[in-house]
Amino acid sequence: MNRFQRDTRRGFLQSSCCGMAAGALGLRGAMSQAAQLGGAGLVAPLPTHHVAQAKNLVILFFTGGFSHVDTFDYKPELQKNHHRIVPAEELYYKFDGKLMASPYKFAPAGQSGLLISELFPYLSTVMDEMCVIHTLHTDILEHSQATLAMHTGSAQLTMPGLGAWISYGLGTFNPNLPGHVVLAKWKPYAGTKVWDNGFLPPQHQGVRIIPGDQPISDIKSSAPSITVHELEQTMLRDMNNEHARLRGEDFDLRARTASFDVANGMMRVAPLLFDVSDESESTLNMYGVEPGDNTSFGYQCLVARRMVEQGVRVIEVVDSGSSHQNWDAHGSVLDHRVNAKFSDQGTAALIADMRQRGLLDDTLIVLCTEFGRTPWYQHKSKTPGRNHWHKAFTCLLAGAGVKGGMSYGKTNEWGSEVVENPCHVHDYHATILHLLGLDHTKLTYHYGGRDFRLTDVYGNVVQDILS
Repeated sequence: MNRFQRDTRRGFLQSSCCGMAAGALGLRGAMSQAAQLGGAGLVAPLPTHHVAQAKNLVILFFTGGFSHVDTFDYKPELQKNHHRIVPAEELYYKFDGKLMASPYKFAPAGQSGLLISELFPYLSTVMDEMCVIHTLHTDILEHSQATLAMHTGSAQLTMPGLGAWISYGLGTFNPNLPGHVVLAKWKPYAGTKVWDNGFLPPQHQGVRIIPGDQPISDIKSSAPSITVHELEQTMLRDMNNEHARLRGEDFDLRARTASFDVANGMMRVAPLLFDVSDESESTLNMYGVEPGDNTSFGYQCLVARRMVEQGVRVIEVVDSGSSHQNWDAHGSVLDHRVNAKFSDQGTAALIADMRQRGLLDDTLIVLCTEFGRTPWYQHKSKTPGRNHWHKAFTCLLAGAGVKGGMSYGKTNEWGSEVVENPCHVHDYHATILHLLGLDHTKLTYHYGGRDFRLTDVYGNVVQDILS
């Protein structure tokens, strides 16, 4: 290219930048903008702080708060004392509550003999892979705040989510795919805040995939040929670089350009990820995926496994939404049957499939919800419903670095209080980060005059569950 051509193209780019800026879509919120204008900068961690046992993280989030005493925390004394009056409390009341025995039978599973409800016939086949933590507790009883806490460590403020922190700390293995992906047909409580990047650079924000015929909008290129497409990308890259050069103080531009590069790669890679027709019949049957199915929970779990294989660092699968029928069993705990049937087979298939492919050796799988439910009837309820409960509930871990077939911590005879080995949400997060090679006290970001971290100033790694 001669000087005349080079200068002419530069002039064209300079004259075009204003139009580009007007049409660009910002990917960061006001909080992120304020952070950059305030001089925030990265406190860049090492690739890992210590040897990582897990390279990838898969989160299965069960919206609404499943009842621990009806799923994983069997309480024989609760069964014996059905309708006994005990001191009780819930969202707004302290009252004399009536205990409600679980309507579900429990049975030991696998060689470990972990007790699990009849709600999960498929999951019972993989319980030897699971570490069941019975003593999770959180600070607030409301859905949105508790969901935020489970994802971001903060119930009050919109902070970066767990996936964003891990993406920031470790990056991704595949430049053509985001480091942090969320499969969510429906939004959970608190909506997109649970996978937001907050004040972290915008490329760490979770990319939401909506299962269906078009999981990502505009994923198919409109270019008539690969030659034209390549020319378009070259010109676009030049325009972006020139625009950024003229605005060196705008820290969003490089991140936005990087997101466009990822989007370009996704046009080539993502359609293949979502098309599971190349999976064997036995694999599809394992997940309960019928021909043409692209929305079921089993399908989403299968896509999550395929994403792990393609190097996506963090994948979250959200089973239901805030306005969809979820685990929020105010009316009747019998509704748990519907939710368990929806998620049981896919969850178990993911764990078993990952194990037989050797992927579970360096992948951590998290099964969690935002809080538990009361062991007594909901206040003044005439139906077998349970209200929110935050002082004790159950979440699970499986995979790399975790002792399988293990029960950790104990609650009291009704399942309402922790009596041995408490595990706050901050401890849960610290342990997850530890397994991924990150020290939760060192994974920080400087913003507003202080170093923030996922666990704030709290959190301890639960050493006893580590293999």
